[in-house]
Amino acid sequence: MNAHIGDQLVLDGTHVGDSRRTGVITGLPHRDGSPPYLVRWLDDGRTTLIFPGPQARIEPPDPSESGSGAA
Repeated sequence: MNAHIGDQLVLDGTHVGDSRRTGVITGLPHRDGSPPYLVRWLDDGRTTLIFPGPQARIEPPDPSESGSGAA
């Protein structure tokens, strides 16, 4: 799993009732984009260093959050 700054890290819940969590990758300690990742979580704004598990996936940046304001 390799990432780029700005990609989204999505964690699907592993137990019944767990919610999905999404964050934006803001830092990559390794040049090749391998874990761990510095992630700013969209639900609470906190930033954490994470080694994602098997329930995680990387998605490209969401263009609706780019702030371009194109109309």
